Amino acid sequence: MKKWLYTTFIGTLLAATAIAQQLPLYTQYVFNGFVFNPAIAGTHNYYQIRSNTRVQWVGITDHPLTNVLSVYGPDKEKDMGYGGYFFSDVTGPTSRSGISGSYAYNVRINEELRLSLGLAMGVLQYKADGANIELWSEHIGQGSDPLQDQVYSKLVPDATIGAYLYTYNYHVGLSTSQLLNNKLKFLESDSAAFTGISRLKSHFFFTGGYRYFINREWSVEPTMILRATGAVPMQLDFTTSVIYKNMVSGGFAMRTGDALSLLVTYLHEKQYYFGYSYDFSLSSIRKYNSGSHEITIGYRFNDIK
Repeated sequence: MKKWLYTTFIGTLLAATAIAQQLPLYTQYVFNGFVFNPAIAGTHNYYQIRSNTRVQWVGITDHPLTNVLSVYGPDKEKDMGYGGYFFSDVTGPTSRSGISGSYAYNVRINEELRLSLGLAMGVLQYKADGANIELWSEHIGQGSDPLQDQVYSKLVPDATIGAYLYTYNYHVGLSTSQLLNNKLKFLESDSAAFTGISRLKSHFFFTGGYRYFINREWSVEPTMILRATGAVPMQLDFTTSVIYKNMVSGGFAMRTGDALSLLVTYLHEKQYYFGYSYDFSLSSIRKYNSGSHEITIGYRFNDIK
């Protein structure tokens, strides 16, 4: 019975992975685009490092916590870009993390328009900490049997491809993550046990944005991101920001069926970056949480070409 419960739990965990968005969610996708589209590396003439923390659904026990650290920039002499990032996404006793390195090649279409193509390769790790999971059944009672204090872990390779078309005032991007569609298998099967197997689904991202300059100091930038994977309904974020002197911005965002967000950013001396966003839940879980917070801190190095 206990073995059946262990394997059933892992199978249920992986089934949930199979039918849901498997990658972290970001409200500040405009400022973290490199994480899901490697083609963005090298599209600016400077290197930058950014750290992002997202605390989702505050007030719900074991709510998701996501951390990302990225660095990327151009080659000094060639139309290329390089970068890498690390992320950690924890929800209660389960977690996923990954590390990736990327390469991008930039093609000049005309004096203003450029196309960048990128590839990222890395590894993903999925974990379930049995010591922090207690099962209940009519046979063993509630909370009487943690999952043998085991840590179930799986490490798999991963790849992402992307394309990014851009000028000084608009951009369009398309990328695919979890390109290899690897399987996760935590437990070996036998005649009496269920094997939990889940395939990592490819995630598709389509982004776009246009910046309208009102005058030399003020501009407005609407942006969007469309997320799609498998049989899960597509999710659209639409964001509008008002920007002053390329230094301060404020705006709002709407995520279909999920949240309404407020965003602010500040760039100090063209090097130090700070961004904050707050999500108001619109779905059925709004009664049980006080929203989500996301903070981005970054540093922009001097121009190198």
